[in-house]
Amino acid sequence: MNDKFSGDMGRNEVELDLNKFMDLLQEQNKLKDRIRELESGVNPWQKAIFIAHAVDSWRIFPRLFLGVYIFLLYYATMWFMELPDPSIAQSGLIATIVGAGAAWFGLYTGTGKDKK
Repeated sequence: MNDKFSGDMGRNEVELDLNKFMDLLQEQNKLKDRIRELESGVNPWQKAIFIAHAVDSWRIFPRLFLGVYIFLLYYATMWFMELPDPSIAQSGLIATIVGAGAAWFGLYTGTGKDKK
């Protein structure tokens, strides 16, 4: 039996083995069933997607980083203010920490979801 399509292309006719045609129909039905299954809303990753959206919308990590920065800035500032005679290097350290805080805060307020 011929496994290839054949027929008269001028007359829009195609000859196909019945078994091949039935296999094609079954494959098409399986694909349609899979599409219906995916469109039905049953998503096994839905909980993970919800958690990712929550972490993104609550901006947990930027807030955590800023919280840690504020904590460290407070202790560094208290340390610097308790020094009897601060050196240039110690002043430079505090200036760098404060400058980094300005950069952190600028990144935090300048990023996020665009409101549509």
